[in-house]
Formats: sequence, structure tokens, C-alpha cells
Amino acid sequence: MKIVVVSDTHRNFRAFNNVVEQNLNADLFIHLGDGQNEFFDVAATHSDKKFLIVKGNCDFGDLDEELVANLETCRIYCNHGYNINIDVGVETLLEKAAYHNCEIALYGHTHVFKTALIDGIYVMNPGSLDNPRGKNPPTYGIIEISSAGEIVMNIVEYRP
Repeated sequence: MKIVVVSDTHRNFRAFNNVVEQNLNADLFIHLGDGQNEFFDVAATHSDKKFLIVKGNCDFGDLDEELVANLETCRIYCNHGYNINIDVGVETLLEKAAYHNCEIALYGHTHVFKTALIDGIYVMNPGSLDNPRGKNPPTYGIIEISSAGEIVMNIVEYRP
């Protein structure tokens, strides 16, 4: 299973749509918030694909602030991060992922990419497609999960 993870697209329809177009073989696209406007437009453009989103601090409306994706081989906890103090660390993210029996925990908000294996939980921030921080390029994430449940996470530099 291939999962594409994006965050913090901040009204950049073109970048998000390009990532989808470049990964049409993906089974699932997860948006970690701050991009609900373009999320719904891209999802409508690719109505044959599966999309999930959580609410970011710049999103408005009736979106969930967290969700658990139940896949055949694992569970994924998703949260933008602003509501769990992700700026100061991933401790609350890990607690919530463990509480929901998730093998993977995803977050955004910081605009800085990260992958790690912490206390048996795979952690990813895909960075930002629109406004990366520091000297980082625009990035997104790809998670590959084998039928045996093996998990591989990669950060991909976005190229239009």
C-alpha cells in the first residue's frame, strides 16, 4: 500500500494537485491540515482516489482535529499538531497514537519535515508543499506498507 502525506499547502491547489498527479498509483492521500480549500478541490478533481484530511489551525469549518485511519495492516493516527503543542515536542502525539493502538503517527504544523521511529511508533511530518521553513525545500511524504505490515517512510522533495 502506498500512502502520500501532505501538509500545510495553504491554498496552493497547483502544488497539491501536482503531487497527486505524480502519484496516481497511491492508494490513499492524507492531508494534515492548513489546506482545506484546495483539499476539497483536488479530491473532487480526482474523485476515483481516496482522501483524508484533519483540521489545521488555518482551516475553518467542520473538520476533525484528529483521526485514525484503520488500514488492513496497520492503524495511522493523524493530527495537524497545533492542538497538541507539537512545537515543543512529539510526546502528546506519541501518547495519542499509543492510546489508539496506532503504528504510525502523522503531524504537520511546523513546516519542517521529519521521519523517526520512536518507542515503536513511526512518526512523520511531511513538511510543507507551500511554505517550508528553514533552508528546506517544499516536501511531502510517502509511506509504503507491505502486505506483511513492514513500514517504510520517505520524504520527497516536491518538483512541479
